Amino acid sequence: MEAKLNLHDIAPEVLERACDGDMGAFEQIYKKFSSFVYNVALRITHNSADAEEVTQDVFMKIYRNLKRFEFRSAFRTWVYRITMNTAINQYRKSRREEAGRVDYESVKGALASEHSSAQELIEKDNENRVNSLLEVLNPKQKACLVLRELQGLSYQEIAATLKVPLNTVRTRLMRARQALLEAAGKGRMRDAV
Repeated sequence: MEAKLNLHDIAPEVLERACDGDMGAFEQIYKKFSSFVYNVALRITHNSADAEEVTQDVFMKIYRNLKRFEFRSAFRTWVYRITMNTAINQYRKSRREEAGRVDYESVKGALASEHSSAQELIEKDNENRVNSLLEVLNPKQKACLVLRELQGLSYQEIAATLKVPLNTVRTRLMRARQALLEAAGKGRMRDAV
């Protein structure tokens, strides 16, 4: 499991230069936020190709809409919001397309595991367990849980990121945790718990 990321807002002058078309400044933004965007997208989509596509889409959206950013919220909150919305949309799209498609990543992972060390196998198993647990949640619950438990955001930051009331965040987290407990109780998650 990745470490919680501590993102500080990027300097306003870098944002201003990026708004004016300075590609060096935009590259600074990309370097600062790209791993976070990819990791959140991967947790939501469960597919590295989809996570890469989401990351690309997010930075295209940031580039196109940077002039509209008005500094009313933290820049990182704006990036979180774009990332979550894009990842959820990609997840829904992929789920619709998934019927009858062989998951290349699973086959690749199974073949790679034959040549992996014990530690790599344990890490992969832990990641699979987390992904299995997240799979029982709807996208809105998953978004809240990922931002809270895996990224370490406060309830207020999650509310700002998802543009929902604070009580909605609390409700979604409570329901997500209940869904995980119910799934574990029904034996659906026996291997994941």
